[in-house]
Amino acid sequence: MKQMFVRVRGILKTLFDRINNETLKRNLLQAIPFWIASLITGLIAVCYAVLFGWAENGAAWVIHHHGWLMLIATPACFLLAWWLVAWFAPYARGSGIPQVIAAVELTNPITNDRVKALLSLRIIVVKIVSSLIMVLGGAVVGREGPTIQIAGSVFRKVNQWLPAWWPKISRRNMIKAGAAAGLAAAFNTPLGGLVFAVEELTRTHISYFKTALFTSVILAGLTAQALLGPYLYLGYPEVSNLSHSLFFIVIMVAILAGLSGAGMAKVILWVLAWVKGFKSRSRHILYTIICALIIAVIGVYFDERMFGSGKELMTHTLFTGDKELPWYVPVFRIAGSILSFTTGGAGGVFAPALGAGAGVGSVVGGWFHLTDGNMNVVILAGMVAFLTGVTRTPFTSFILVLEMTDRHNVIFHLMLAGMVSSLVSFLVDRHSFYDHLKHIYKKELTHEPLPAS
Repeated sequence: MKQMFVRVRGILKTLFDRINNETLKRNLLQAIPFWIASLITGLIAVCYAVLFGWAENGAAWVIHHHGWLMLIATPACFLLAWWLVAWFAPYARGSGIPQVIAAVELTNPITNDRVKALLSLRIIVVKIVSSLIMVLGGAVVGREGPTIQIAGSVFRKVNQWLPAWWPKISRRNMIKAGAAAGLAAAFNTPLGGLVFAVEELTRTHISYFKTALFTSVILAGLTAQALLGPYLYLGYPEVSNLSHSLFFIVIMVAILAGLSGAGMAKVILWVLAWVKGFKSRSRHILYTIICALIIAVIGVYFDERMFGSGKELMTHTLFTGDKELPWYVPVFRIAGSILSFTTGGAGGVFAPALGAGAGVGSVVGGWFHLTDGNMNVVILAGMVAFLTGVTRTPFTSFILVLEMTDRHNVIFHLMLAGMVSSLVSFLVDRHSFYDHLKHIYKKELTHEPLPAS
């Protein structure tokens, strides 16, 4: 094996030395780390997605066959997931997206050493294991935010492994490209990954690293597709024979979902601040057990849609005739996100936000007794609006949902939902959920003062 590696390396070096253009050589050397990191990211994202699916299916099996076991399994999983994070990697908690944003801003000569706490190989392992345990216990968490932090860690580590003679590559651009690649691989949404990098992460002009960004997204996405196939995250919902008055219902859904998303984020931040004030770990353990039991009791005895990331709820409302959900389903989903996220385990809010938005859209659409096609548009608009309320990234939100479903004839409905949601969300909070968490992480690592809300 070693001889084969040496031989391949010799052949590649010979071919590289034959290139007479020094600029081309330098550009090639700068591109190779992005290619390697993208391939690794794609492989990890696929493995993570498969494991996450198994964990969700395992939880669903227990719920359907021995539901009462969730009264034990949910608290046990929540406690184990929290303990892993608290003991081995505190910044593996929660989503992962604000950690990446904080890492980008901390990547400078003065605070670069602090980035290791946010992006590292240990973060990758703890993030995956903790989030899998959470979802096995029925937690309302997703894998998309964690995949972005995992990808950022991979890209940063590859950059660190480069020898001293290698042409220098911007650490910030490496992390940004990794985050975009992670989102693209997680959702199979390359455009969403690109827009996310520009809308959420980039403070410099994209022209400085557009080639690296594009190649990272493409290679990570292609790697995921090569293993999973060219799938859509959700599928092809029917959106034909749309009513001319549908735009008014979309606006109504966008207002409600946007306010709900921003309100959920605000409540999570309040609860996190309260939990941070606990004087002992025993109080945190008690809080975690109570949150887990609330989720388990509601999921087992009232509505099993309380459990999980929310993808099943989205596909059920979009692809079956049972499109009208009772009013309490989105309320339970929002409460589940708050309870799950604030316990301290790993897991994101991306997919749960989309699921809650689908619930809001389904409830509002049910008031008007819409056709299946019109109902699906309202559900998709709710997904865009709720995610926008949490993240304040309307372009990323509507492009993600658009790519998940490949329904380009409703692009203006989704854009409208994102725009309206972005506007009304400011009534709840001027800053996004991720922005608040980013400042919290930076304050913890550098003792910077928090900005005014």
